[in-house]
Order: sequence, then structure tokens, then C-alpha cells
Amino acid sequence: MAQNEQGIRRIRIAPSLLSADFGRLAESVVGVSQTADWLHLDIMDGRFVPNITIGPMVVEAVRKTTELPFDVHMMVVEPERFIKAFRDAGADSLTVHYEACPHLERVVGQIHETGALAGVALNPATPVEALVDMVDELDLVLIMSVNPGFGGQAFWPRAVDKVRRMARLRGDRQRPLIQVDGGITLKTAPLVKSAGADVLVAGTAIFGSADPGSAIQQMRKG
Repeated sequence: MAQNEQGIRRIRIAPSLLSADFGRLAESVVGVSQTADWLHLDIMDGRFVPNITIGPMVVEAVRKTTELPFDVHMMVVEPERFIKAFRDAGADSLTVHYEACPHLERVVGQIHETGALAGVALNPATPVEALVDMVDELDLVLIMSVNPGFGGQAFWPRAVDKVRRMARLRGDRQRPLIQVDGGITLKTAPLVKSAGADVLVAGTAIFGSADPGSAIQQMRKG
């Protein structure tokens, strides 16, 4: 796991654009750009999940507002069809769902061919052990602590154990980073950090705060 010069594990905070004010999107992104580590962009197709969000054109527009790394979470069927489009739009990492990829190793290879980091997301019912043969090929594993599709859901407590098991599966490797998404607040963040999470995705807790920058700093330290 990534550590700084003092040997302390580095925690990354990735605000979820899904919870931003879409009427003032550029302003919302700029408001977190000085304190966030990544920007998390949820791509939903209305098929893999019962919601539709944004496409490459919006990602490309947001790319002009910040230099933050773009962490693109593809909640879509047949994600391989959209890899190049989102990479060209500005994605730095692309995360696909295990449940949507019958040929996961091939899709991960396609992501790496674009030069992006490759991640795999796991729904609550999918065990981390499903990735035992893929660990060495991944840059990121996303543990969903809610069922994907909508923001503002309550945290699933059993996700803490999943993070702990993923940390054991990773062992002494520096990769994959362990990311957690869903119901992350100032109360739940310490639970997943202590279990081994490296990257926390938070939407409402950040963009719903009166001071998003301060919320990010508190989440990172708390």
C-alpha cells in the first residue's frame, strides 16, 4: 500500500461528481480541486444499473476545469465499447464491473493498452476472492459499499470485512489500491481506512457540505 516518506499510508479522497450541483458543475469541481486527490465520475447506462448519468462529452467538458486525475467508474454493460471514448475524453483510470465482464482479463488489457490505469469494481454480493487470479493485473479494486446506481445510500457495514479480506488478498503488494464507494461519511470513513482502504469515494458528504474542501481534509485525517 502507498506510503509517504514517514511510512504513513497515504489516503486518497475522490469526490463523486454524481453529488455535485449539475447546474453549477464547473464551480463545484473547482471548489474541490485544491484539496481532493482524484475526481470520481460515475458512468451509468440505465441497463447495468437503473439510472443514466453522463457520457464522454460531459467528461471532456469537466476535464477543462481541473487537473485532478479522473477516476471513471463504468457502471455499464459491454464497457469495452466505451473505453477509448472515455480515455480520449480525459479519464486517467477506468474501472469496470466484474459482473459486467465475462472476459475480464481481456477488458483489463484493453484499458491498459490505452495507457489508463485499470480497476475492477465488485458489487456487495460479489466476493473479493473472485479476483484471486487477477490481482497482479489490476491497479485498483473498488469495493461497493452500496448497491450501485444512485447516490446518497446508506453504508453497507459488511463492506468493512470485504476491504479487510481484499487487503489480505493483496498482501505485501503496492497494488491494487483498494477503493471504497457508497455511504462514505466522516463516521464511516475511519472504518474502511482501518480495514485497509486507500481511496475513499464520497459524494453527499463532500458536495453536500457547506465547506467541501474542509470536509475532504477531515475525511482524510479522521
